[in-house]
Amino acid sequence: MTSAEECRDALQKLTGRLSEMSPADRELYFGDRSISVTIPDLGVTYATVLGSGNDPVREVAPGEPPANIRLTANSDEVVALAQQPMNIARAWMSRRIKIEASPKDLIRLRRLL
Repeated sequence: MTSAEECRDALQKLTGRLSEMSPADRELYFGDRSISVTIPDLGVTYATVLGSGNDPVREVAPGEPPANIRLTANSDEVVALAQQPMNIARAWMSRRIKIEASPKDLIRLRRLL
């Protein structure tokens, strides 16, 4: 099992990929969309805003409103996702990752992953 700090760092790396996009493309694809990742084996949820590409990944406070895009995955899957982009559809179909998002957000998510 991976630590909570390693997962947070992996998510920061993952969202950092957005900084490689031009600001206009980031705004077009993500705007102010938020993403959260719940890691059940660690009992923690992290969130960030995707539009700027460099917002910090932070722990979600109790009672905070849900993110636009919500992922659930075990800690090892979260780190693997950040280290080597995977076929998100395959991970979802094999139930290694649970995704809750609108169809339009699912398309946006492909751009990140």
